[in-house]
Amino acid sequence: MPDDAFDPKREKLVMETKTIWSPECGNVAPEEAARIADLLHNDPERTSQIRYTRSHTGFIREITVTPADLERLRQGQPAAG
Repeated sequence: MPDDAFDPKREKLVMETKTIWSPECGNVAPEEAARIADLLHNDPERTSQIRYTRSHTGFIREITVTPADLERLRQGQPAAG
């Protein structure tokens, strides 16, 4: 399984999460950024870009927020189509 695809087995071992904002997203207010990050991490299977990094205690789930994610979430749609 590649590190850049949703993996239900790795999800069970996620100990940390990290959110990266792609440069194309521009400036997002801190409150909205936190809300969007929560939505994406609460439904990682439907994110546009996900990556798992092995750590000593399990995995770190890294989600990169894309303009497509922002548009969908601002319209109240699920994380990814």
